[in-house]
Amino acid sequence: MPAVTVPDLLVLPRIPRPDVTARQRPVGQIITAQTTFEGAGFPVRRPFPGPYGNIADPFLLLDEMGEVKYGPNEAKGAPWHPHRGFETVTYMIDGELRHTDSNGGGGVIRDGATQWMTAGAGILHDEMPTDAIYRSGGLFHGVQLWVNLPAAQKFAPPRYQDIRPDRLVLLTSADGGTLIRVIAGAFAGHAGPGMTYTPISYAHATLAPGAQLDVPWEPSYNALVYVMRGHGTVGAGADERLIRDGQLAVFGPGDALTVSASAGLRADGLVPELEVLLLGGRPIGEPVVSYGPFVMNTREEIIQAIQDYQSGKMGVVPARHLSPEMGEPRG
Repeated sequence: MPAVTVPDLLVLPRIPRPDVTARQRPVGQIITAQTTFEGAGFPVRRPFPGPYGNIADPFLLLDEMGEVKYGPNEAKGAPWHPHRGFETVTYMIDGELRHTDSNGGGGVIRDGATQWMTAGAGILHDEMPTDAIYRSGGLFHGVQLWVNLPAAQKFAPPRYQDIRPDRLVLLTSADGGTLIRVIAGAFAGHAGPGMTYTPISYAHATLAPGAQLDVPWEPSYNALVYVMRGHGTVGAGADERLIRDGQLAVFGPGDALTVSASAGLRADGLVPELEVLLLGGRPIGEPVVSYGPFVMNTREEIIQAIQDYQSGKMGVVPARHLSPEMGEPRG
């Protein structure tokens, strides 16, 4: 980790420190992710949803997939299943995954690429290891984020975005110690490639040991920081809180937030970099009724989604994908 790097951070555009009049966002909660299994049995760390209330609106779910090293014939994925009413965003940090869907979208997501699937009115898809990963094994590490759609866009036509690693917008912090990969939204005026229905910001940042990241933040957005690796602090001044891998920081209102990487040694004598996801979005504020792969506004809409799926209105699995070996297409 990570797949997208640059040899010299100092050549990148810098995010300026927030204005001295900016109000630092306080840290409201530190949540430790639950460990569970998804799909055909691959491990995930899930900081939300959980028993904490609606802390992440407009985000519905965050799964860190892996990090795991598969041996030959061990890799697992998520076979064909439906979705309606939201978007799935799959960011592969290491390894590769093949996505196919009933709308004709898909491809291999690998080493820093992102696939952004708008389920909208309804779609079937799968996410499976490639033949190469299944047969030979290898490192697998990625993140899946579910982004809600407002009621007016629940039935938008399905859409697929293939965001290659070279399309990510790369920035650095004011102190030059952080690499920021912008996937969607804007950070200090630098916009990422992802097209969104719901206004959000989404980035992956790597902080060198001892580095500090001060980020201006859109006041109307919520703010979340999830740690994938390393340890450090979130917040500033008297509000500073310790945080480590597998934990999520939920911030209160304000104009800026601060993340710092520890400079201390681990038990093995190493000082790890701090790998975090920066997430923010404008809350939708509508009722959320979910049932497995469907996220709507009412129970009646969930019942309709189930009926539409069962009657084939969300699409059908293409014939050439009915019997693939671990998701690899066959002509």
